[in-house]
Amino acid sequence: MAGGHGAPHSTENKGVALLIAVLALFLALAEVGGKSSQTEALNNNVQAANLWSFFQARTIRQTQLRTAVEQAELDKTEANRAAIEAQQSRWTATVNRWESEPATGEGRRELTARAREAEAKRDRNMERYHMFEYSSAVYQVAIVVASASIITGVGLLIWLAGGLGLVGFGLMMLGYFAPGLIHL
Repeated sequence: MAGGHGAPHSTENKGVALLIAVLALFLALAEVGGKSSQTEALNNNVQAANLWSFFQARTIRQTQLRTAVEQAELDKTEANRAAIEAQQSRWTATVNRWESEPATGEGRRELTARAREAEAKRDRNMERYHMFEYSSAVYQVAIVVASASIITGVGLLIWLAGGLGLVGFGLMMLGYFAPGLIHL
């Protein structure tokens, strides 16, 4: 038994061990990519939430000033007409500036665009995260199947593990380059 039979099996086991090592390497890369994408998604989510909060604060301030303009119209008399109209003009200018302020990017229109951009980045990073998660799962299964081929001596399992490794690699590449291409 130790003669001719042990040597080929030992060589085959070395090949499987190398396959497992490569699968483990790609598993690690997929895990790093997934964690990075998850972190970016969380950061973008916080940024979007902050921008929407600022948007809401601007909306509340605009509403208060619009109400003040309307109230001042009711309080206007001949004696205070000039002062009230001057104040209404200032308030209206502020309301308009808060609606769109391209120089600072802090008008409601600009805040909306920035918040939607952060949400789009969040969504893309979540798609990446999911591709990396699927890739990691396939790599883990491939490692188990490759390990089982050593125990059972069934050569077909090595091919199955290699095929699963290729599927995992494909999913990982989708995570890096085209996360929204397919939805699993």
